[in-house]
Amino acid sequence: MRTHYSKALLISALLLLQSCMLAKSTQSTASQDWPSFGRDFTSQRFAPATQINTSNVNQLVEAWKVNTGVTGSFQTTPIVQDGVMYLSLPFNHVVALDATTGKELWRYKHERRKDWAMCCGPANRGVAVSGGRVFIGTVDARLIALNAKTGAKEWDIDVVNEDIKSEGQDSLDKNDPNSLRKVTGGTGIGIAMAPVVYKGKVIVGITGVGYGLHIDNPTADAPLGAVIGVAGLFGRPGFLAAYDVNSGKREWQFDTIPASGWEGKYAETTDDGATFNRDVAQEKADLAKYPNAARFGGGSAWSTPAIDTTTDTLYFGTGNPSPQMNDISRPGDNLYTVSLVALDVNTGKLKWHYQQVPHDLWGYDMASPPVLFNYNMDGKMIPAVGEASKTGWFYIHNRATGELLKKSDAFVPQLNMFKKATTEGVVIYPGILGGSNWSPVSVDEKNQRVFIEGIHSPIKYTLHETAAQNGKPAIRYAASEPTQDPRWGLLSAIDLGTGKIAWQNKTAQPLLGGVLATAGGLVFIGEGDGHFNAYNSQTGALLWQAKSEFGVNAPPITYTINGVQYIAVASGGNSIFGFKQGDAVLVYKLK
Repeated sequence: MRTHYSKALLISALLLLQSCMLAKSTQSTASQDWPSFGRDFTSQRFAPATQINTSNVNQLVEAWKVNTGVTGSFQTTPIVQDGVMYLSLPFNHVVALDATTGKELWRYKHERRKDWAMCCGPANRGVAVSGGRVFIGTVDARLIALNAKTGAKEWDIDVVNEDIKSEGQDSLDKNDPNSLRKVTGGTGIGIAMAPVVYKGKVIVGITGVGYGLHIDNPTADAPLGAVIGVAGLFGRPGFLAAYDVNSGKREWQFDTIPASGWEGKYAETTDDGATFNRDVAQEKADLAKYPNAARFGGGSAWSTPAIDTTTDTLYFGTGNPSPQMNDISRPGDNLYTVSLVALDVNTGKLKWHYQQVPHDLWGYDMASPPVLFNYNMDGKMIPAVGEASKTGWFYIHNRATGELLKKSDAFVPQLNMFKKATTEGVVIYPGILGGSNWSPVSVDEKNQRVFIEGIHSPIKYTLHETAAQNGKPAIRYAASEPTQDPRWGLLSAIDLGTGKIAWQNKTAQPLLGGVLATAGGLVFIGEGDGHFNAYNSQTGALLWQAKSEFGVNAPPITYTINGVQYIAVASGGNSIFGFKQGDAVLVYKLK
């Protein structure tokens, strides 16, 4: 009897455990959040939800829409936790919305520092939400913590204490036509990336320190006008830093320009033999003339890091050197600009770096966020980190060592890669716009595919020189400007194993914003003309399309609440690309 009684207790306990596990499983599928910028620390932007799939995506309808009242380039990734959507608006305002209805729960209105110039416009790429706080980096280089329930400010710190000198049109000859055109940006300090929170630290980096002088294009629907690289002592080194989530105290800082040795090894070719057309002998001869060049070296941190939680390794990309496109005063490789960098997330110490373009002259900063995945290499799974580049290739590295494992076929057309600017002008593509710009990719690890938004926009690089006269020194600068050639976008699915393009779709405008892939066999992207599209992830077939009155140039997300799956995206266009700006948040679900 005692034996039978014990068995009965054991069976009851097992049934109870099974019931609890089933309840937990049911709960997890009934509600799935989008808790951080890349959905998780891998930044794969791949969602396991399958309610919306290839068989029913054509039944998507608008669930709700909100006009935020703040118009401007809208690049945010909405964060959804526990039924609340948190998103940053242009100029660093933040709103919390009911994720099922769009009802506004609270709003934080940001007051910028007076006389602090925005280097790169009002756009922000998102917030981080953790431990009852919402964190945002601002265009005036502050890191702010808000109460997640009320929006009240809990702390506010200056990431840098003072602005920096920026190049201006007064640097140009008064007879130069570029000296009379409207300026829309220049070297400065701000924060564009969405922070990431890990082990009690909020991690964020500064941008704009190698931005260059941006000249407006008089054509409203054209991408930016000229970008000018003026020689001079502009900017400072960029950095990525970690701050205590409770107090805002800085825990560590990694400077993207090393204190010594930024000249590097004077690399003349890529790993696969492409030449950078450098005059290394002249650079070495000039090194002693510019002993303080690294103090103004640039290397912005544009993209939210990915984190390997097994090894506590953080991965992020760095921007171009300063002065942009003008190398007179910066001989050498200009480490660690245009590099994929791996850090110890606990200390900020460098583990390894891989420089895609040493001594960059084209604005090939690493803008797209890195992504982590297990890479099937000849039947062996290797922890890897991938990066979609402005140069038009997708790079795959060994996550532990930085070794380059694979470089994909080009996902955009390429011409005159790494040619130097000339006085007549040389047309290069991809150019300063990319390739792939800041748009996040999505990785389907199971099927070993990466989905990338690409840009085809031919750029003319021209060298401008003015002779010394009347006691004034000679002026020499490089400028990049879009040509009148056709431009378009390319959505590519790349087979990670082979590096070959599995399928590719051409769009009317260059693609900018980001990709969402789901286990329902779908890929979602937006376009600058307001289209919001869903494709079959295996074939590339267009399955569904909606239309916004503004450009859809932000990364889509998906989340599930009470068993209902939603697709959400910000729609506010992009000024640099000439896409119509607005203020909409769009959310869809099945009929």
